[in-house]
Amino acid sequence: MRRRPVDLSADVVVVGAGSAGAALAARLSEDPTVSVLLLEAGGPDRAMELHVPAAFSKLFRSAYDWSYDTVPQPALEGRTVYWPRGKTLGGSSSLNALMWIRGFAADYDEWADAAGPGWSWNALVPYFRRVERTTDPADDSQGVDGAQSVEHQRDPRPHTAAFLAAAAEAGHPLTPPNLPSGQGFSQTMVSQRRGARASTADAYLRPARRRRNLRVLTDAFVRRVTFEAEADAEPRATGVYVDLDGITRHIRARREVVLCGGAVNTPQLLMLSGIGPADHLGEHGIGVVVDAPGVGANLQDHLVAGLAPAARGGTLHDATRAVELARYVTRRRGMLTSNVAEAYGFVRTGMAERSGTPDGLPDIEILFAAVPYVGEGLVPSPGHGLTLAAILLRPHSRGTIRLASADPADKPLIDPRYLSDPDGLDEATLRAGLAECERLLDTAALRAVTTGGWVLPEHGERMTPAERAELSIRRYSHTLYHPVGTARMGTDAASVVDPELRVRGVSGLRVADASVMPTVIRGHTNAPAIVIGEVAADLLRGRR
Repeated sequence: MRRRPVDLSADVVVVGAGSAGAALAARLSEDPTVSVLLLEAGGPDRAMELHVPAAFSKLFRSAYDWSYDTVPQPALEGRTVYWPRGKTLGGSSSLNALMWIRGFAADYDEWADAAGPGWSWNALVPYFRRVERTTDPADDSQGVDGAQSVEHQRDPRPHTAAFLAAAAEAGHPLTPPNLPSGQGFSQTMVSQRRGARASTADAYLRPARRRRNLRVLTDAFVRRVTFEAEADAEPRATGVYVDLDGITRHIRARREVVLCGGAVNTPQLLMLSGIGPADHLGEHGIGVVVDAPGVGANLQDHLVAGLAPAARGGTLHDATRAVELARYVTRRRGMLTSNVAEAYGFVRTGMAERSGTPDGLPDIEILFAAVPYVGEGLVPSPGHGLTLAAILLRPHSRGTIRLASADPADKPLIDPRYLSDPDGLDEATLRAGLAECERLLDTAALRAVTTGGWVLPEHGERMTPAERAELSIRRYSHTLYHPVGTARMGTDAASVVDPELRVRGVSGLRVADASVMPTVIRGHTNAPAIVIGEVAADLLRGRR
């Protein structure tokens, strides 16, 4: 996919070839009258681990990962938390756990409250259908003509069926996935095609690669957006400075620049380009183009805290055996087709009323994996076990992305401020979620596949549930990789982008990625991020 163009200009320059950026560039280039140049800081997506579903954690801290860490988090024993972010074609869709969970209709209707009716559930449903394609002819829950392949899992572990049986035993509804409301417990739909990962590089860029009006440039590190001052008008984005083969070049955008770097890189690039809080930019000697306090603010993320009981065998702990590699290579079957988090469910805990969760909506997602997920995914599975984890769906805590310096190569300062809300609602809700995990573990269905011992917390059998929860939250909790909100869209003047994703205070510059989400959804962010890319393409083509 790496091509060095002679002409370093295009009608539209897209920065970031991730979930949103790849979708945007491919859709926009369907119009042969529009030239598109897509810039990706990482290299091509050639490594085998990028395409084997169960191997995603092998990519952590690799060349395909921005490999971020937060600043120390006071509520988590002062720990820094590892934040992987994809740095290759497909971005985080090339490195995530492949979970395809749209979220609830109410989440998008809340976006519409902030950014207008074009972002409501009813307005976005056609986009989800346009994106999704199922390879199962018996399943008509997804669109059949979409770009993104969405499948049922090929070879889920029997433990996953035990987990779903435990949910039913505990009184939870088992439902189809991706319902707009009333979603219960389900086996995970995955972004795969015939058992292999289907990233947005696979789903969008490869089918579009022969288009003469689409050029894709890898190993292209963007330093800042450039502007021209216009008399009696807002500054206009004219292109970007980008490092190519060790040389900083200027790429010109004849019409627009679109930033698709995600909730970390997009606000960083905006601030490096002079759009951000004036006092913060001044601290780093960056000239102010637009004083925009909302840039890098409003950071929201899903914090997850898990429990890992020991299991009797047959778990994904065996996925690295030679026989499993052979099954995958020859038939695209077996444990390596697993996305690891094979099932999930939404619950409304007793904290929902106190935390202001609207009637009928959950405040916790329960995640299930047929393996102990330990050490933030950075260490191998220590033995046979399971993971039941509670995800805080709608945190009240808000964090920030800030510059460490004016050097684009310096990693930004990521401070999600986990569990920092003054009323303690986030922590109390997460504890309620872990109590629900304990209740599920105490069902006959899960007792039948566990041993009574514990992988994490170690010696958990000697602890009370409250003690296990305390360790899980303080010592072992981590991100679920869903940061959003740091360049939020809205109709209000304080929003970073308007409902058409145009950056306020300048012209010729838009943002299309998870950073524009006003609030994090009760779901997973890959699917809506792709939809944002699709919407942006229609906005640029005047179709919306």
